[in-house]
Amino acid sequence: MTSATTGTRPAITLTIAGSEATGGAGAQADLKTFQELGTYGIVALTCIVSFDPKDNWNHRFVPVEPQVIADQLEAAQTCYAADLKTVKLGMMGSPATINTVAAALKNQEWDNVVLDPVLICKGQEPGHALDTDEALKTILLPLATFVTPNHFEAESLSGMSINNAEDLTEAARKIHALSGAAVLAKGGVRLAGAEAVDVFYDGETLEILSAPKVGEVAVSGAGCSLAAAITAELAKGESPLQAARNAKVFVTEGIKNRVASAAPFDALWQGGTR
Repeated sequence: MTSATTGTRPAITLTIAGSEATGGAGAQADLKTFQELGTYGIVALTCIVSFDPKDNWNHRFVPVEPQVIADQLEAAQTCYAADLKTVKLGMMGSPATINTVAAALKNQEWDNVVLDPVLICKGQEPGHALDTDEALKTILLPLATFVTPNHFEAESLSGMSINNAEDLTEAARKIHALSGAAVLAKGGVRLAGAEAVDVFYDGETLEILSAPKVGEVAVSGAGCSLAAAITAELAKGESPLQAARNAKVFVTEGIKNRVASAAPFDALWQGGTR
């Protein structure tokens, strides 16, 4: 990994994401990842998410008012106007939030816009979830320079079923064609086999990134941390492909050193590479 500094200052990395109270995912995971990888992390919160121990650890979701989101971004973008060129987009939660974030992004030029496309609709039923996902696809996806869909999100964005590495490769190609962005389509533990397979494609270079699986159950924060690690590496000057490679190593070590708790899931530890 390259030097953490640009000149004499650390690279600045902004995450626009939700707070996740147990610390395993969301903005908390992003900031810890930024710190571990040597960038100066800042955050604008879009929502407050907490798991409900009394309801099978399901999500409780409280949106941040759009004007409050706009105010946070105005402060961050003004404060670091000369240095802020890289942003990661995480959980949005509503079309209003997506519109607010998109408006702020368009206020300046960006070198890197990393979209972790958090899709929430599991079917095609009309309603808030579907409206939110459609807004993400039509408003935020065209602004992205790098997209990191998980298995479900890659199926949704590509419109195809993904059952193996060949399918994942085709999905990555389709998502690139749709977005124009570099794509890291994540198979993770969702695909059969001993290896956790992700596919990178940027329109020219195709590379399968593979590492031995660490268990067969998804770990909280892996997706957030992978996108955040890519964000940090890009901000430090790495190419998209090298950023993806470095992020894969970072997350694999974080999963190996995961943190158990009273929750029915473990959380990635961003300090796993130490």
